[in-house]
Amino acid sequence: MLSYEESLKILKETKAFLEGHYILSSGLHSPNYIQCAQLLSKPKKASILCKDLSKKILNDHKDFDLILSPAIGGIVIGYEMGRLLDKVTIFCERVNNEFCLRRDFSIKKDMRVLIVEDVITTGKSSLECEKIVKHFKAEVVGFACLIDRSNDKSKLTKKITSQIKINIPSYSPDNLPDALKKIKAVKPGSRGL
Repeated sequence: MLSYEESLKILKETKAFLEGHYILSSGLHSPNYIQCAQLLSKPKKASILCKDLSKKILNDHKDFDLILSPAIGGIVIGYEMGRLLDKVTIFCERVNNEFCLRRDFSIKKDMRVLIVEDVITTGKSSLECEKIVKHFKAEVVGFACLIDRSNDKSKLTKKITSQIKINIPSYSPDNLPDALKKIKAVKPGSRGL
């Protein structure tokens, strides 16, 4: 398995680890942003992290039927985990600002579902995916992501399996440190576009 340092080095080499002032999809502000699209645009580097994550998933979740990922950030990593683990993989997408299944995707009753994302911060997208799973009377076995930046503060009730756990601070807009106030905020994520 890759060490924390080896994983972080790949994120920096692929320009997936950004420094500045960012507005996260949760609305929180942060001095760092993980732009997984940059990592995933370099398949040779991304495959190193993905292979390692797939091994961790097998250690933590031996028995599941399906992978569900949120669009847009989770589609590529969900697909890659499905390919590596030989699991059917589907994704949900926002319609009228709410996640739903489209494209004739469905979840059978009593299926065991692993929710896979690129980055988990607050867990909001994963919780929305979990709501879909429950709607179909199926079971969420856990969550997986390349980067867990939740600082153990997500609202997820099941284990998060991640390739790398990064402790990056985040702040409410009315509680910004002086250093962040001096930098123009950028919103690089896809939620709300």
